[in-house]
Amino acid sequence: MSPKPNGTPIWVDATFSDIEGAKSFYGDLLGWTFEEGDPQFGGYTQALSDGKRVGALAPPMPGSEEMPPAWTLYLASDDVAATATAVTAAGGTTVLEPMEVGDYGSMIIATDPAGVPFGVWQPGTHQGFEKENAPGAVCWAEVATRDAAAADGFFPAVFDYEVRKVQDDAVDFHVWSTPGAEMPALGRFAMGEECPPEMPSGIGVYFGVADVDEAIGKVTKAGGRVDFGPKDSPFGRFAAVSDPWGTPFAIIDAETTEGEMPEMKEI
Repeated sequence: MSPKPNGTPIWVDATFSDIEGAKSFYGDLLGWTFEEGDPQFGGYTQALSDGKRVGALAPPMPGSEEMPPAWTLYLASDDVAATATAVTAAGGTTVLEPMEVGDYGSMIIATDPAGVPFGVWQPGTHQGFEKENAPGAVCWAEVATRDAAAADGFFPAVFDYEVRKVQDDAVDFHVWSTPGAEMPALGRFAMGEECPPEMPSGIGVYFGVADVDEAIGKVTKAGGRVDFGPKDSPFGRFAAVSDPWGTPFAIIDAETTEGEMPEMKEI
């Protein structure tokens, strides 16, 4: 049984050909330390913040070296086989069929009908995040897509999300929540002309930091780049960045807020 409701973010990882370089970068930026990579699973290396598991780095799987770098967000499931069936029924694609990962749990990798990739994790002994919503850990995630209709028809069908729309004519943004949950699970942002054409659709992962501007300095000093921001918002001060290998993610200081929370309408 998953400790989280189906469809709730439960884990995140990314692949790097330069694992030691990635450990140095994210260790400096987010204060991560690392467990020794498990040779049974190709050197999969779990990251710790304050001694608690928050994500993982891994070398690329054979044949995947040319895939664009990205953080993969995993959503919780009590039954990955049933979720895989739901993915197909809703028009998505199961890229990696249900697979057991030792006694840690089971997983799939899938895409929505427009190609937005994500993972699904059914916990075994590995229960997912041990720390969230704090500096050094995942604080938020959102589907950024050029095909909002595809995402809107797919994700709520697979995970039974309740949907609310932000009442703001300047942005097309939905919030998805699991039934009865106090906090939302994910956001959905419709990419428009403000997004460069080379920017792919995907799930953006936000990592918490104590100071966004200081974190930006670390990103650029290490050879990364700032793609957007920094920007103040009612949810916190944030920026979209890429690491030195081109892997996009966001950083957010959720304690530094500006403005009123937007109104939302159930749809």
